[in-house]
Amino acid sequence: MIRIEPVANAVVYCEGAFGSTYGKTAHGLIRRSHRYRISSVIDSSLAGEEAGAVLGLDRPARRIPIVPDLHAALKIDHWPRHLTHFVIGLAPDGGRLTPELRGAVDDAIRHGLNIDSGLHDLLSEDPDLSELSWQRGVKIRDVRDTPARSQLHFFTGKIREVRSYRVAVLGTDSAVGKRTTAWALLDGLNARRLRAELVGTGQTAWLQGARYGIVLDALVNDFVAGELEHAVWSAWDEVRPDVIVIEGQGSLMNPAYPGGYEILAAARPHGVVLQHAPGRRDYDGFPGYPIQPLDHQIRAIELVSGRPVIGIAINPENLDPSAATTACSEIEQQTGLAAVDVLREGADRLVGVIAARTKNLKRVA
Repeated sequence: MIRIEPVANAVVYCEGAFGSTYGKTAHGLIRRSHRYRISSVIDSSLAGEEAGAVLGLDRPARRIPIVPDLHAALKIDHWPRHLTHFVIGLAPDGGRLTPELRGAVDDAIRHGLNIDSGLHDLLSEDPDLSELSWQRGVKIRDVRDTPARSQLHFFTGKIREVRSYRVAVLGTDSAVGKRTTAWALLDGLNARRLRAELVGTGQTAWLQGARYGIVLDALVNDFVAGELEHAVWSAWDEVRPDVIVIEGQGSLMNPAYPGGYEILAAARPHGVVLQHAPGRRDYDGFPGYPIQPLDHQIRAIELVSGRPVIGIAINPENLDPSAATTACSEIEQQTGLAAVDVLREGADRLVGVIAARTKNLKRVA
């Protein structure tokens, strides 16, 4: 279980990437954060814009300014309390610490800010940054630091005790919107008075404040299945939700980020919502590696899991609204499944599919 601390006041660092898939951690924090109050986003390439507007959000609460640097962020009125945290909102390939980013972290520490990082390069292991943080009395928190093996769980089979309907949100690619759709499903299910919990599986869900979850790619491989099982079981044991929504990672056939197999095997979902970007031809960040057709991906998921894909969530990137609507219609004709542009239409149609299956599960149980 992820324990949520008191909400902190934070600036999100996303230099040069807020308008790209490499800014997906920052995007997630702008859309939702139970862990931080986000005061601003640092990205000099979009300075002067509003973060919510860049993401197509019209909610006033997400009219967060994009500023050119930390000094501009420090000048913003931070409610009754001062800025406390510098959160790295970048999600670069390999999660590496660049010299530019290291300099930004150094600057933030010197200004008395705690550092939260989801990079694979662990900032707390940098001797100079670690020493500086000790001198300034601030903390460096590496979300992707591997837990001690003594704290990890091995798969036991206790997933069979979980009576919740379990739905996994998998994708046909990485950085395609799985986590955003998972949260939208959670909101929609709760709005229908179905008790629902999210099990996060990545650093961004942790940063957003998901109550249950793991950081999958920070784990030793032998314990991935057990940690997934334990997170799902813990949500069941403590809350007894009607539905557990499990965030996916990567995609089954992504050449760099193959993911989803562990979730299908260990969490044993009853159904899968598949996130797909019909306007995307190649795997994200890998030109020349074409994404396998949607029907091929559906067959692969159903073959591996023995459970059905129950709906398609559309990422409309590279498509205008008319083209996105057409894509949804074509996918529905092709697959016989509801295909929904969640950002534009909301998730209610997919929520309805899950709600119906939840009732069927209860009848069988």
